[in-house]
Amino acid sequence: MSMSNQAFLRLRTKVKINQDVSQIFLEDVAQVVASEDVEKKLKRTLIYVRNEGDGNLLVIDAIRIIRSIGEKFPNLTIQFIGSEETLVEVEATHKKSASKLLLILVWMILFIGSGLAIMNFHTDVSMAEVHQRIFYLLTGEHNNHPYLLQIPYSIGIGIGMIVFFNQIFRKRLNEEPSPLELEMYLYQENIEKYAKAYENKENRRGEHEFR
Repeated sequence: MSMSNQAFLRLRTKVKINQDVSQIFLEDVAQVVASEDVEKKLKRTLIYVRNEGDGNLLVIDAIRIIRSIGEKFPNLTIQFIGSEETLVEVEATHKKSASKLLLILVWMILFIGSGLAIMNFHTDVSMAEVHQRIFYLLTGEHNNHPYLLQIPYSIGIGIGMIVFFNQIFRKRLNEEPSPLELEMYLYQENIEKYAKAYENKENRRGEHEFR
């Protein structure tokens, strides 16, 4: 089979488009390899037209692409490499900036909540008594307020949180992802898996009803 009669497609895992974009072409969702004249036409093949009822997540699968290409290139053989579906995320044209008052309110809630969590933990494990006991073992003296241990311990908690989250304001300590970034990545990955699974279920239901 000659190269002019076949094309190879690698669908992107996820792509983002602007809300103003209504037409999705093959080059938007896939990498295309074919003969030079065919490749240019393939890339501009219309795959999907958005309508008002669509949400901000769309799933473009191999079946939809094959149907669109088959109408334009009936004799072309399509071979997919890797994934056979891609997730299209529609982004708002004008993103609303976060309110400074809301940002401060959220920051205060998180600060107070984390502080209470740390204090409750220290109360549960009797950290004050532990410090007093350690101070007595080191110095042989009883002290109800062993600041020599408590102050470095408090500073160490702050340093530990910075190292744990791998970030000081907007500056990263190294290139490794922080635990929070990993959790956000897993959360986003689960959303994408759900969107693809739900879309496939709706497609199967539509095909069943059509039959």
